[in-house]
Amino acid sequence: MAKLSYKQRKALPSSSFVFPGERKYPIQDVAHGRSALQRVAQFGSPEEKSKVVAAVRAKWGKIIKSLQK
Repeated sequence: MAKLSYKQRKALPSSSFVFPGERKYPIQDVAHGRSALQRVAQFGSPEEKSKVVAAVRAKWGKIIKSLQK
């Protein structure tokens, strides 16, 4: 996965984040969607986990479906 620089992350639209107000968990591409799932599994609350999984599934559908059951 390509790392986002501060400038690149700041330039992303709010719609690229699961939590746009906090700009947490960017999911602008498949690699970042997978990373968001991994990070929330490690550090997220149960509420965050369900929101991230739902957002990634809605945006990336079948590509990510196999990772989370």
